[in-house]
Amino acid sequence: MPLRQTMKALRNFHTGPEVLRDAGGPVTRLKFAPSWVMPEIVITTSPQGAHDVLGISDAIVERNTLHHEMRGLIGANLFVVPHDEWLPRRRLLQPLFTKKHVRDYGGPMAEAAESIAASWGTSGEVDLDVQCRRLTLRALGRSVLGLDLDEQADRIAEPLQIMVKYVADRGANPLRPPSWVPTPARRRARAASAELRALAADVLKACRAAPDLDAPLVRALVTATDPATGQGLSDDEIRDELIVFMGAGHDTTATTMAYTLWQLGRHPDLQDRVRAEVDAIGDRQLTPDDIGSLGYTMQVLHEALRLCPPGAMNGRLAMQDIEVDGYRVKAGTFVTVGVYALQRDPRLWDRATEFDPDRFAPELAKRIDRWQYLPFGAGPRTCVGDHFAMLELVLAVATIVQHNEIRSLEAEFPMATPFTTVAAAPIRARVTRRGYTTENDSGSVERPVSASSIDSP
Repeated sequence: MPLRQTMKALRNFHTGPEVLRDAGGPVTRLKFAPSWVMPEIVITTSPQGAHDVLGISDAIVERNTLHHEMRGLIGANLFVVPHDEWLPRRRLLQPLFTKKHVRDYGGPMAEAAESIAASWGTSGEVDLDVQCRRLTLRALGRSVLGLDLDEQADRIAEPLQIMVKYVADRGANPLRPPSWVPTPARRRARAASAELRALAADVLKACRAAPDLDAPLVRALVTATDPATGQGLSDDEIRDELIVFMGAGHDTTATTMAYTLWQLGRHPDLQDRVRAEVDAIGDRQLTPDDIGSLGYTMQVLHEALRLCPPGAMNGRLAMQDIEVDGYRVKAGTFVTVGVYALQRDPRLWDRATEFDPDRFAPELAKRIDRWQYLPFGAGPRTCVGDHFAMLELVLAVATIVQHNEIRSLEAEFPMATPFTTVAAAPIRARVTRRGYTTENDSGSVERPVSASSIDSP
């Protein structure tokens, strides 16, 4: 491939590895400059390659340039620290995010979804991306942080966008100035970092000042200790963890939710199946105890995560020579798994780009290779918040479909990957409150399906 095309593929974290896969196979080696200027890059898009990179100790495949840049902006949190620092931090935080523990955070999630959906009125047009960001921010604030983040949206969303773009641009640029050079982009990124750190510090301060404040995650971080050493977290460490959790709990979850609702808006038959499942529970607010009755909704979300994974690429730095799908990769190589390309590979998935939640039905899901479906990563560095994210997504999607008919107005869901996957344009949809009628564009009356008219599955 020409150099310009190769560089473009490298910068597009989602579709780029697809281009490289189709041009040269499941393992691609790229060398743009001498190793002292920029390390070699190896990108793999095969299940075996994913296993070889993500399934081994992260002391062998460590955090890379992107993580180091992020650490310089938002501190030493679980996402960015190298192995020696990560191990005790993971040991301390993991118990806070088990399936059993995250259910304690689930109370306000369905309530947040209901309140956002109610704000849409009886019928109208909405931007699913914007609305899902409102929802996840509200759920995050009320379920785990103990405060209302609705009026704090600008203090989270915009600074996050500035920082991740800065980090991604530097990570993909082989000729970048040293981090101490005060470029305009770095000044903006540092100002964004200061804003997020101030907000996280305010959250912690409010929690300490009000012992009765319902802020389960903050209080869990305050009281958590490493089971091996008995050591807890300092206030600065708690602040840094809150920043990354606000980012992941807001940005990536919102994109997955918007993509899921967009797909359901394009497939009324699938939307009806979700609604029938929710209606079978009864006319009440959903709770974490209902998750076991929402199996098809869970399948829909797994399929959405397959086609729109939050982390389109998962990168590491090889600290010693390793084997990646039969090829030797030298120490010092930037090695990454193209998750988006892997989860859309037609050689691995039947009808790879078709939205089909039934492929995750229990009897079929057992046949899926563990290493070809990696929406939350895999191996030692699997996302610690995966159970929390799935709980929020299931309750929110089921609640919205319970109360609304959704019809997507966009034929495509454009994606961008400044760092994680986001919607690249507004995702318009028409939403109608169930039990109301509305006129469509041709002037004829449409009546949303009522709960009583849907057969139980």
